[in-house]
Amino acid sequence: MPKFRLTLEYDGRDFEGWQVQSDGRRTVQGALEAAVARVVGQPVRVVGASRTDAGVHAEGQVASFDAKTLLAPEVLARALNGVLPWDVAVVDLSEAPDHFHARRSARGKLYRYVIWNHPRRSPLRSDRSWHVARALDVGAMAQAAEVLRGTHDFTSFQAVGTPTRTTVRTLRRVDLAGEAPGELVLWVEGTAFLRHMVRILAGTLVDVGSGRLPPEALVSILAARNRQRAGRTAVARALTLMRVDY
Repeated sequence: MPKFRLTLEYDGRDFEGWQVQSDGRRTVQGALEAAVARVVGQPVRVVGASRTDAGVHAEGQVASFDAKTLLAPEVLARALNGVLPWDVAVVDLSEAPDHFHARRSARGKLYRYVIWNHPRRSPLRSDRSWHVARALDVGAMAQAAEVLRGTHDFTSFQAVGTPTRTTVRTLRRVDLAGEAPGELVLWVEGTAFLRHMVRILAGTLVDVGSGRLPPEALVSILAARNRQRAGRTAVARALTLMRVDY
């Protein structure tokens, strides 16, 4: 049975995240599985590289599925885009080797988090950024971000009550671009992520930028392995999964 790999773009505002929910709430996985089943004429289970949360967007989510179909990949992609809802689209689709698995084969992911740091709110940025009106010290935030690079136990930056085999993760990149007042972009790249990890990192860095925490506090927050020591969980709508590496 052929295996397919596809790259997706979606607007997460009206989705309850990636993963299918038992109560039937609208999810990206559910919408995609319904579209694939409609096109190939059989039920299909789609596996996603990242189980993005409700409200989180994607420019480069990767998924895989097996299906009996004679359609060429480019024809299958066009057919899926013809039946998918407006807020999710197939960017690329190709056949994949039998051993490929969108989640287990992934070797890294890149996320973007956007902060609109300005006393004036921006309606045109409202669904893709977190508005922080208070002036932020970008230099202090960048200094704190350096502490987060490398391999650490990120228990303090994980949603409470989330079971996982290990909370040790490696971040290859934690960079802040832009100037205040204005748009700040946090780039976070790593091998894997805990639930809400990037959003908690963003919230903690904003606490540093606003003076609630000193940059050096990140060292003790990591060491504490206690969610209560880190900052708030930043809003979901400002987060986008940009790329998955294999």
